[in-house]
Amino acid sequence: MNEPNTTRTAAPRRRAVVIGGSLAGLLAAAALRDVTDEVLIVEQDALPQGPAARKGLPQAQHAHMFWSGGVRAAEALLPGVTDRWLAAGANRIPIPTHMVALSAQGWFRRWDRETHFVLGCGRSLLDWVLRDLLLTDGGVRVLPKARVEGLTGSSARVTGVRVREADGRPTVLDADFVVDASGRGSRTPRYLQELGLAPVRERSLDLGLVYATRVFRAPPGAEGFPIVSVQSDPRSGGAGRSASILPVEDGRWIVTETGTRAGEPTGDADDFAGFARRLRHPLVGDIISRLEPLSGVTVSRSTRNTRRYYERIRAWPERFVVLGDALAAFNPLYGHGMSVAAQSALVLRDLARAHGTDAPRLARRVQRALAGPVGGAWDLAVGQDVFYPEVRGAAPTLRDRVLARYVDRLVETSCGAFPMVRDLSDVTSLEAPLTTLARPRVVLGAVRGPLLPALSAPPLTTRELAVLRAGEALPSGR
Repeated sequence: MNEPNTTRTAAPRRRAVVIGGSLAGLLAAAALRDVTDEVLIVEQDALPQGPAARKGLPQAQHAHMFWSGGVRAAEALLPGVTDRWLAAGANRIPIPTHMVALSAQGWFRRWDRETHFVLGCGRSLLDWVLRDLLLTDGGVRVLPKARVEGLTGSSARVTGVRVREADGRPTVLDADFVVDASGRGSRTPRYLQELGLAPVRERSLDLGLVYATRVFRAPPGAEGFPIVSVQSDPRSGGAGRSASILPVEDGRWIVTETGTRAGEPTGDADDFAGFARRLRHPLVGDIISRLEPLSGVTVSRSTRNTRRYYERIRAWPERFVVLGDALAAFNPLYGHGMSVAAQSALVLRDLARAHGTDAPRLARRVQRALAGPVGGAWDLAVGQDVFYPEVRGAAPTLRDRVLARYVDRLVETSCGAFPMVRDLSDVTSLEAPLTTLARPRVVLGAVRGPLLPALSAPPLTTRELAVLRAGEALPSGR
């Protein structure tokens, strides 16, 4: 029910409301701007004018991998945004040519052919460029410092949102379409029950994963330096520890360390390099021990895998869609959250264009279609995470074990066979569905195995070793 003395603002013809002004919300607004007269983003923060941190996005300090599958979706929604990201300082990092990574099965080779790419920049810059382009083009505006307190309408159709504005005034925003892109803290399960719908089925898998991040100044001459990553082995029987270096804008490197229960990194700056040295290989720790830190250590613990199966609710209300982390939040280790959000927004746009926002059952059709991009990333994340010790939420099923053994073989093969790199990267970059890995050609490649022997050292080039000025402490490269 609406609160007493509530102000109601009449909606203009075809208005959409998006809950949340982060990347998922911005892309959802981009998806709807051509099929509505106005898109209003309701955001509880005051959004900064530039690439600055904000309270509602604490994870922005950590490394964010924006895979090519997500970048291409964002570009389709907002043509020109990729060039703007690059002009603002983001790095286009080709994969696998600019990736030095130790997988659970060994070092990946750096083949001289690009298959996919990653956009390397800070999360604040990603959001700011996207927001600046979207709001400049018109048709989209933001209501800042406003908190959504519920949905209006009925179990059959959502007609708007109840909002508490910055001055404390309650307001009802009427809308022809509503999207929840509010992130991990989404209150949609409660809102739907208030409208009379049954509780949504939810699955959660929690590793107790802790993130610790510090920013360093890149060494002179480090332009074009690769991503560096030492990954954990989920089936080793021990805690999962990893570390990565992501080159970002303004000559900086974001270094992120992770650890599951009993292996967590801390906020101790004096032990930051030491933690990385104690991994399966000391490469990351050896590198950063010689760099100038530009920040303290930022720690985050909001890393649980959570999926809400809204597509399984039969009586799904008209004119309402949930996407982004509000629908499925992934372990950030795999870097899929932003890409899934972008692809989900593209699904929303294509179906809304094809049928119109007022088409019967459009919201249900969209919600079901979102299970595609969400499901692939979910299977990739959960299929690995379920094997860590002390994981909470599930034990490995027979399917999990079979799939994991197969993926392990694919990764092992990709360390020494380029065709498998391409096929596997198609899936990990979210440019192809998980079913791609069941194609006869891929299965045959897995049976054949790697064509080249395993690397015994990280594949750093002579130039990269010189840039690092590593001396005797760094292992030799090629």
